[in-house]
Amino acid sequence: MKNTKVWEIGGLIAGGVMIVFGIVAIFMGVNGFNTTRDAIKGEGITFGSADDPAVAKYAEQWAGEQVTNGDQARAFAKVMREHTLESTGGLTYAEMGRFQSADSPEDPAGTSDDAAAAKDDSGQPVSNGARDIWVTETALTTALNVSYMAERLAVFGLVVGIALLLTGVGLVILALAVFGRRESVTEPALAKPSATPVAG
Repeated sequence: MKNTKVWEIGGLIAGGVMIVFGIVAIFMGVNGFNTTRDAIKGEGITFGSADDPAVAKYAEQWAGEQVTNGDQARAFAKVMREHTLESTGGLTYAEMGRFQSADSPEDPAGTSDDAAAAKDDSGQPVSNGARDIWVTETALTTALNVSYMAERLAVFGLVVGIALLLTGVGLVILALAVFGRRESVTEPALAKPSATPVAG
């Protein structure tokens, strides 16, 4: 009986801890979700029109609308990447040279050879402007993709919180139903039977 009581108390404590963790996780998930969406809205980003091939490809349903959630932020990052590729002739950052080519100044491929690079008035190689676009693009699209990831993590935290809460409630019910009932059933069985007088 003593061991049964210990198990019951242990189950109640474990269930209570899970319930507290669940409530905290739910609060943090909701807070993270709302914070992420508020931050996205605060940037005032708006999709272009559906006439833009990149918008038509990745975000046609949101054309002309403001970016307000993680899915839209991710779509806008894809639109930005498409625009950047158009500006650089389909070349990525790693595929372009550091400097502007002296022979082909308009070629976004540029060159990484100092001798073949165009020079400024001081004789220094001119940086490849088309390549520099990728620095800005990468920073902005990374922030947008992180917004998407943050929103997904907040939803995951919310789901985990609900699971913890339900598990905690289940443990409390289990502790009361199994160990509490066992104690009530066991106690009468331990009582000594009363002596029946024998008629003489």
